[in-house]
Amino acid sequence: MTSTSNLAPTASSNLSRTVPAKADDVRSRGEPFTWLLGGALALGCLMIAGLLALVVWNGFVTFIPKPIEVLTENSGAISAGERVRQESFRPAPDVVAKLSATARENVAGNGGYATRFLIKTGNFDLYGEDFKWVADFDVATRSLPRDMVLVERMEWGPLIGRLIGMTVDGTSVAVTDIADPRFVDAHRAARDRWRKIADLERDDIGGINARIEQERLELRSIELSEGRGSESYRRAAVTYESVAAALAKDHQRSTAEAAALVDTNKGFTATFADAQGTSKTVALDAIVRLYAANDLSWFDKIAIYLARWWEFLSDDPREANTEGGVWPALFGTFTMTLLMVVAVAPFGIVTALYLREYARQGRFVAFVRICVNNLAGVPSIVYGVFGLGFFAYLVGGTIDEVFFQERLPSPTFGTGGLLWSSLTLALLTVPVVIVATEEALSAVPRSIREASLACGASKWQTIKYVVLPRAMPGILTGIILAMARGAGEVAPLMLVGVVKLAPALPIDGTFPFIHLERSFMHLGFHIYDVGFQSRNSEAGKPMVFVTTMLLMTVVFGMNLAAILIRNRLKTRFATAAF
Repeated sequence: MTSTSNLAPTASSNLSRTVPAKADDVRSRGEPFTWLLGGALALGCLMIAGLLALVVWNGFVTFIPKPIEVLTENSGAISAGERVRQESFRPAPDVVAKLSATARENVAGNGGYATRFLIKTGNFDLYGEDFKWVADFDVATRSLPRDMVLVERMEWGPLIGRLIGMTVDGTSVAVTDIADPRFVDAHRAARDRWRKIADLERDDIGGINARIEQERLELRSIELSEGRGSESYRRAAVTYESVAAALAKDHQRSTAEAAALVDTNKGFTATFADAQGTSKTVALDAIVRLYAANDLSWFDKIAIYLARWWEFLSDDPREANTEGGVWPALFGTFTMTLLMVVAVAPFGIVTALYLREYARQGRFVAFVRICVNNLAGVPSIVYGVFGLGFFAYLVGGTIDEVFFQERLPSPTFGTGGLLWSSLTLALLTVPVVIVATEEALSAVPRSIREASLACGASKWQTIKYVVLPRAMPGILTGIILAMARGAGEVAPLMLVGVVKLAPALPIDGTFPFIHLERSFMHLGFHIYDVGFQSRNSEAGKPMVFVTTMLLMTVVFGMNLAAILIRNRLKTRFATAAF
């Protein structure tokens, strides 16, 4: 039998669930704040998702070949180009008054607004502009001719027109179709010669110049250490003269070979006529890619799209960085980030170990922690100024005076470079690593330390074999955050090493093979340069989106690798606990 006392609480609890809660009860449970925080989180996620979607969408569609429209305006002007975007605008009253009756009715029916679209006309060397706004009511006719060709060139941006002829070895050939085997073979051969010229200039001639310079520097070093009158200097001078003479012959031979290829390519040209009939002759070796935009199959479009992506990832930039590839910037960003992690991880971990495990807790340690936390709030440009003054001018200048006297007054390490940029960003991100490492060390239970010490292990053995492995997931979290911040920083790099164009990579086949003193390119600075420093921001906008998407992909890839390693460590020690 159930007693009445046992039934009473149940009945009262059921009754309380049926009675509406009072406003004070709702506030006491914090429901308004829960909804507020949840809404703020949802809004933040939507903003991040919207930004990512904007960048990814504009990045992926950048390399899709678009049709070429030929527009004949009411005034008789003819324009041809790719449609970029369109927008609504309110035309001026005097413009509306000059329109036809039908056009005025359309504008009035749209509330006084009309439509205009931006077309990429190219042909900058012909007309001094490569974009043009065209109002819809100004267009008399529009067509998509199958013979209109888009030509991607090494200089002056794209050319849009019809092929009207070509020269092969200086002889005119009547060719009007880019699919003609004569044109295809001549263009392929010209591009092969251009690549051979580039290889000769970079590898053969560049290597010879580097060897001559190295011999000169060795002679200069002996001159500074022993003087011009010494026997060592006289022997070195004789050796230098003989080696320089032999290298000069190789240099002359390679230069002559490159000059012959250049002269050969001068006889291979193609002539195009734009929509207005203006002709333009272009050297075949200067044509990177061309296609009949209105006569492409799906297979052709996919092939062009993939070829553009490969060029973007593997080639050097051209046309003021608004076209071509970003391989030097991609390589520089990845290399700098790795060097930064190599520099910041040991320093940050050792500092956190001392503060948490060895230092006597007191006012001084608390003051140090306050300073570390304050360093995280220092503007990044301040780190750039410090890196330039301390690393480049002080440390680098001292290194030049001690080890590279023969190169002075030209600085080697006494100016911005990859090494100083990495160390500057290491200082920028070290507070993140220190704080994360301290939190990870403090999360390791004290009982595990005491058990290790009780078994006879020393303090360092306990830290090395017990504490650090279990704190490693948290330490990697700090390194991940440091990588994410360091890879996207631009302001300090502008002072300590990054440049607009540096096709020579920090790692190459020239001794000593790794050149940490060289300036380099960075994806973040590349975005800034293309978006805000190019002659035409509209022309650079597609490259801004696709480079931003690539930078996010690089950061995401490096972070993903670190996260996978962290998760494996978590799983390993979680399993070992049982």
